[in-house]
Amino acid sequence: MTMPTDSTRAAILSTAERLYADRGFAVTLRDIVAAADVNLAAVNYHFGSKDELIAELFVTRSIATLKAAEEAGGSRAGVDTVIRALVGPTLRGCLGPDRERSTAAPFIIRASIESVPPIRRIKNREIDHLRKFSAAMRRSLPDHSEVDLYWGLHFALAMAHQTIRDNERLTKWSRRVRSQRCPGRHRPRGGGVGDGADRP
Repeated sequence: MTMPTDSTRAAILSTAERLYADRGFAVTLRDIVAAADVNLAAVNYHFGSKDELIAELFVTRSIATLKAAEEAGGSRAGVDTVIRALVGPTLRGCLGPDRERSTAAPFIIRASIESVPPIRRIKNREIDHLRKFSAAMRRSLPDHSEVDLYWGLHFALAMAHQTIRDNERLTKWSRRVRSQRCPGRHRPRGGGVGDGADRP
């Protein structure tokens, strides 16, 4: 089957994420190309190796979002935009309207708990994209200390991973809390944090 280059790349990424989520990181490139209905040369062309394909799944969403945000802001994005770029793509993929069909959550859970050599190598290597977020935070908050910025990013990442790993319990808990709103309390309107508060 022949696909446009972008479609082929997207098909490989989505298929790899699904297979890794379902079956773990013992999945081979041949498994992926068979399921994606592409040839092995396409995987080598776009990613070069299995490790590079997995690394792409780790960082692509967040880096692309950060780059677009900084370009739109003249090389300087607001701190809220930086944090959304860091954790938003993964959380939307896990908790958004199509979450029942999403493979982002099980993929990240597997990646966080499986201790196999390729995953350890990628985790140890793939900190350059975190440095990009640190740099973006420094540009956004030049008067804040390096330590404060580090801990802010650290807690944002920890929050995202905990939400993904413990999603079912947190969703049940939040529904109970939302059902006990104080009388007379008004929901915020517009595009702020309270917008869409009834959605998980």
